[in-house]
Amino acid sequence: MMLMKRIKKNEAETVPNGYYIKQVKNACHELKHDKDLDPLIKRIGDARIVMLGEASHGTHEFYTWRARISRRLIDEQGFNFIAVEGDWPDCYALNRYVKQYGAEMTAVDVLKQFNRWPTWMWANWEIVAFADWLKKYNQPISTQRKIGFYGLDVYSLWESMEVIMQYLKKNDPDALAVAREAFNCFEPYKKDEGRYARASRFVSESCEPKMLRLLATIHEKMPRYDGDIEQAFNMEQNALVAVNAEKYYRTMLKGDAHSWNVRDSHMQDTLERLLLFHGPRSKAIVWAHNTHIGDAGATEMADEGMYNIGELSRRKYNDTVLIGFGTYKGGVIAGEYWGDDMKKMTVPEAKQDSWEHVLHQGASHSCLLMMNQLKESALEVPIGHRAIGVVYRPEYERAANYVKSIIPFRYDAFIFIDETTALHPLHIQPDNLEIPETYPFGI
Repeated sequence: MMLMKRIKKNEAETVPNGYYIKQVKNACHELKHDKDLDPLIKRIGDARIVMLGEASHGTHEFYTWRARISRRLIDEQGFNFIAVEGDWPDCYALNRYVKQYGAEMTAVDVLKQFNRWPTWMWANWEIVAFADWLKKYNQPISTQRKIGFYGLDVYSLWESMEVIMQYLKKNDPDALAVAREAFNCFEPYKKDEGRYARASRFVSESCEPKMLRLLATIHEKMPRYDGDIEQAFNMEQNALVAVNAEKYYRTMLKGDAHSWNVRDSHMQDTLERLLLFHGPRSKAIVWAHNTHIGDAGATEMADEGMYNIGELSRRKYNDTVLIGFGTYKGGVIAGEYWGDDMKKMTVPEAKQDSWEHVLHQGASHSCLLMMNQLKESALEVPIGHRAIGVVYRPEYERAANYVKSIIPFRYDAFIFIDETTALHPLHIQPDNLEIPETYPFGI
């Protein structure tokens, strides 16, 4: 659905601001309480995949409203697992926590082990509250039916390799030799993905063949791994992460579209593997940034040859529902550059003629919009839509943080919070471990 390709240049430069405001006023449902989600739950109906977005990785309200929606989908609609924009090994540790496998730990203990920058994405009090709710929900449920929590992302090359090595040392010494050969290929780069990416440009051989051999070996031997079936799946998934991470880091220097597509293809493959693992009637909830879950075919990303999991899921599964999130102004947790200390920042008022500015003018309060009402208005003109990453400089936002989108075709529904607040990280500096007064946020 390459909608952006159909928009003429002069149309793309003209935003029907007043018309949008009028339509938003008509389509906006006030959002204060869980019952206000009823129109959304009805729209989701029998959908198999529900994707819940966010306009930033550091906004409190995005996490709490996603938790509220997820609780209802799990409790009322029978959804089986949550898959998030996070690393597989870290999230699998949280999965074992909420299912009460392994050593007794608290959610805080588990999440404090999320050490990859940006740690605040999942090591935060909002996730602690949701994880504790999920653990309690799982207590009376049989092992096969417990609700899972998994990571979709591709970054964890070294961590996934270490998980594989530890598992094979105990369970398969023959396969361990294959794993050690692959691991040794990366040893000269000292866990520096950038060094490996740069080196791969100047040598004829990469580590890819060794990674593929490891994946094939593990896949072949998987049926022989007795005991915990999910642990065997976990090990194969770590091998797949390692293979795709090697590919991702090798394509980093080829441009954004190449590495982006490798990453989102991996996320989509992981989602499909999880659905297959949980059975033919399984249902998934996905938490990820709007740039991943909002259909890329309805954005300027399509012009760059980029696609995402929202678009891929819509193509394969008709029963996919995409829900975006946004804000007009407020606070956020982010860093000024990659690897920077996290800090609270001010999100300025949205720029004129952006989607968020239109929502502020038309709604001026938190609201839920159902896109079928806006589609009927034939609003097929692109409009700037705010996207804040983990690296953020508010003073440059107007030039760098808006993605032109045909909103009614990018999402099936949208949740707008007029003024938001910053997330509550577990390791924020210099406040250290500071429990927010409102914890556990109504969970």
